[in-house]
Amino acid sequence: MAVRLGINPIVWSNDDLPELGGETPLETCLAEARLAGFAGIEMGAKFPRSANALRPILARHQLDLVSGWYDGHLLDLGLETEWRAAEPYLALLRDMGCRHVIYADVSRRSSGNLFAPMSKRPKLPASEWPRYGQELTRLAERMRAFGVAMAFHHHVGTIVETDQEVDRLMAEAGSEVGLLLDSGHSALAGGDPVALAERHAARVVHVHCKDTRQPVLDAARRDDGSFMQAVIDGVFTVPGDGSVDFPAMLALLRQAGYAGWLVVEAEQDPKKADPLTYARMGFANLARMALRAGFSVAP
Repeated sequence: MAVRLGINPIVWSNDDLPELGGETPLETCLAEARLAGFAGIEMGAKFPRSANALRPILARHQLDLVSGWYDGHLLDLGLETEWRAAEPYLALLRDMGCRHVIYADVSRRSSGNLFAPMSKRPKLPASEWPRYGQELTRLAERMRAFGVAMAFHHHVGTIVETDQEVDRLMAEAGSEVGLLLDSGHSALAGGDPVALAERHAARVVHVHCKDTRQPVLDAARRDDGSFMQAVIDGVFTVPGDGSVDFPAMLALLRQAGYAGWLVVEAEQDPKKADPLTYARMGFANLARMALRAGFSVAP
């Protein structure tokens, strides 16, 4: 099976915390992404929100648009309001040729506090899971019919954070709800990304490849630190530079017939971790490991 290698612009510039690379121009990000070898890039806050404006910019750098993150509020807003809010962004992704939207439900999160302890995140009561799974399935069905399928992103700080919550989501939601497997978020939430891939490889439609620095991760969990402080402290890095067993995870995806994007998404402080250096490292390591897992890597 063939995969393509992409990268997220958060390697250069963090949209949530502009102090981390906020001054870096979009052109620098795109030029260095291509220089590192990547075929595509995900959306960032600095990207134009018009296909007519964005298409020539990416073409100039010979990059495809991989996908884009969407702040979902299905639990808060309900299906109809959520659909109306998401439709313009879905249209942009569809017009740019994206197959999936990265959908993370950030409902019930306390707003404005990026440094809240990880333990303070919202949790979905057991009684609400069945209805939530049904509503999410209906939303995913609409997205697919519209032309952009759902890749649900389990994410630290949200109602679907832990591996066990991913298990519950996959059990309650229909097959239209595809899974975005994020190795770093699984690990930081106390999970095992390889075991998670083994259980749900057939549902994986998109992959974020984050490695983790185990001492930083252990300290963040021990001290109940915030997600953002863990990022600043260097919890994430590119594949092959940390403790995640990427060869095992990629082998499971290959066995399940995965064919899509493998995206390096490793937010760090660019003053400590030069983006081009780490982008090159991430590309080289991920390409090598993907080939060893039996994938072919499209140029």
